[in-house]
Amino acid sequence: MELHTYYICLLRKGPNWTADESPELDRLQAQHMAHNAHLMETGAKLAAGPVRDDSDVRGFSIFLTATLDEARALAEDDPAVRAGRFIVELHPWMVPAGRLPAPSHPSDTSKNDASKG
Repeated sequence: MELHTYYICLLRKGPNWTADESPELDRLQAQHMAHNAHLMETGAKLAAGPVRDDSDVRGFSIFLTATLDEARALAEDDPAVRAGRFIVELHPWMVPAGRLPAPSHPSDTSKNDASKG
């Protein structure tokens, strides 16, 4: 089975997290949303959105980048991450080819024989 590598990103509550509302946080949230929109428009991200439960995870996204380091650099460039509102947690994620749009690194695929192992 051919697998493609994607990078999933969890945004967790950071050291400067607060549930309080303020004009400053409204501006930061708008910058955070604009950052995500830009990454999706350029094809670096497949999807992004909030997580709605009582955990410390506040958002989830899927990167289509060539490397984990590239995904990390883009995630850490988020204004809300730079401000300490969120912290980034990234993981490589293998998905059968054809299930999602191809990542930006189509040559980075794995052949995996399901009958082995």
